[in-house]
Amino acid sequence: MQEAALRRLGLDARYLPFEISPGEVRAVLRALAPLGFWGLNVTIPYKERVLRLLDEVRPAAAEIGAVNTIVVRGGRLVGYNTDADGFRMALGREGRMDPRGKRVLIVGAGGAARAVAYACLRSGCGPLLIANRTPARGRSLSRALMGRFSRARVAVAGPDANLAQIAAESVLIVNTTPLGGRPTDPLPVPAQGLRRGQVVMDIVYRPRVTPLLAAAAGAGARCVDGLAMLLYQGTLAFRLWTGLEAPLAAMREALESASTHGA
Repeated sequence: MQEAALRRLGLDARYLPFEISPGEVRAVLRALAPLGFWGLNVTIPYKERVLRLLDEVRPAAAEIGAVNTIVVRGGRLVGYNTDADGFRMALGREGRMDPRGKRVLIVGAGGAARAVAYACLRSGCGPLLIANRTPARGRSLSRALMGRFSRARVAVAGPDANLAQIAAESVLIVNTTPLGGRPTDPLPVPAQGLRRGQVVMDIVYRPRVTPLLAAAAGAGARCVDGLAMLLYQGTLAFRLWTGLEAPLAAMREALESASTHGA
C-alpha cells in the first residue's frame, strides 16, 4: 500500500518491514533520525510501549494511550495515532454508519481497541461495552476512557457475561483482537449474537473475510473488513510523513491485489 503510494507520486523512498525484539525498541527509535527515516508505523505489541520513548506525543495519541505512527521531524520523534480516524473513516465510508447514539461492543482491550473506543466515544456513541479475555485489562481501558469522557457509559464484560446476548443488543460490533487470523480460532463473538441491522467490523485483514464476517453476513449484518481501516489509517500516515495527499485509489488497488494473491 505505502510502496504503491510512493511509486505513484514518484518519491525517492521505500516502506520496509522490521521485526524487532523488545530489547531493541529504544535503539531502533534512536537510529531513525540519523539514518534518514521519515518515520514508521508501530504494530503489536509496541503501540503502547513506545509512548514513553518519543520526544513528543500528539494529544489524540496521548489520550488514546497508543501510537501507531511516528514522524521524524527536525531530528525529533513525534508520535501520532491514525487508527482512530482510520476506523472512523472506514466505518462511515464502507459501513455507512455514524456511531452517534449507537450501542457498541468492542472485543479486545489493546492498542487498537483504545483507538476504536476513543473514536466511538468522541463521536458520541451510546453505551460502550468492552469484552476482553483478561478482565483487568478491560477495566484498565474503561477507567482510562472514563477519565477522558466523563459522561460516557463504559462497561466491561466479565468472564461470566452472556456475550451472545450483549452482542445481540449491540448495533456496532468491532473485533480488535487477532482472533480470526487462523482457521482454528474461535469466533470472538458467538454467532447467536449476530443479526440483521448490525454493522460488524473486524480489523483482522488476513483472511479478508474472517469467520466472524462470514457469520455476520450470513445473519444479515453489514460487514466492514480489516482492509478498510488499514487503508484509511495508512492514507493519514502517508500524509503525515510526506506532507502530500495520499493517492487513495493506488493504495486501495495495492491492498486488494495483495489480499487476492495472499501477499
